[in-house]
Amino acid sequence: MEEKKIILDIHNFSVSFEQYEKGFKKTGLPVIRELDVTIHEGEMVAVVGSSGSGKSLLAHGILGILPYNATLGGEMIYNGEPLTEERKKELRGNEIVLVPQSVAYLDPLMKIGPQIRKGKKDKASREKLSRIFKGYGLKKEVEDLYPFELSGGMNRRVLVSTAMMGNPRLVIADEPTPGLHMDMVRKVMRHFRELADQGAGVLMITHDLEQALEVADRVVVFYAGTTVEDADVKDFQKEETLRHPYSKALWRALPQNGFQFIRGTQPYVKDLPEGCPFGPRCDQCTAECKGKIPSRDVRGGKVRCLHAV
Repeated sequence: MEEKKIILDIHNFSVSFEQYEKGFKKTGLPVIRELDVTIHEGEMVAVVGSSGSGKSLLAHGILGILPYNATLGGEMIYNGEPLTEERKKELRGNEIVLVPQSVAYLDPLMKIGPQIRKGKKDKASREKLSRIFKGYGLKKEVEDLYPFELSGGMNRRVLVSTAMMGNPRLVIADEPTPGLHMDMVRKVMRHFRELADQGAGVLMITHDLEQALEVADRVVVFYAGTTVEDADVKDFQKEETLRHPYSKALWRALPQNGFQFIRGTQPYVKDLPEGCPFGPRCDQCTAECKGKIPSRDVRGGKVRCLHAV
């Protein structure tokens, strides 16, 4: 079978923030390190991890909307060419579409309809938006309202509609379903799956591993600002087919697997341990784990763990 074309290839990605300490002394805060993600056309990749692991920063880095004091490192290749800041501006909102986490991304001074249609007034655009809104339980009158006139859940559905309006090659969905009831969550997830089936690459950033496993092709696990595992979704059917101890802990924490928990918490970036960031919480941690932990190919997936077999 012919391998699908790579739409986005991110290697050794890093994000650091410049901060001032003790007056005028500048320091760099490395929030993301050695992060790898690859997305093929027609593929839905779920990025999972706890809050503070760097998931949203990845989305903002791809789109070029990080704060002014952020510095990027590593390599980003989009459609075979480097994804420079100039290309990000050109592609953002066209070929590359963001479904953001916060409803604050909606323009409060612009009516919903023109905002989602991006000012287009032709009959085809109006009819398409009406069909999309109907699918999400939004009445046609919503098009003539402002964001502040809608509930949080309605604004969330409006945001998801932005990805359905165009024909993007890459869709980045950053926690798109908070505040939605479960039936709507499943519908939204299915629609992102449909976008992938139509040929787009979909990067789904979520803390909801259970929902991601129903629709994604691959799962990339983040921990404390780095990629610890990249696995096929079928590997999450059993704990034994996973590779990294943190991925296994996420599996055990699923409702159907007993809501099990592990001791400790994810470290803050200023308190990262030497070597593996998961080391202090890992039963397999040895002295060697305090050194550099490279990404390795293990049983068809990628993992940053010296003990994975």
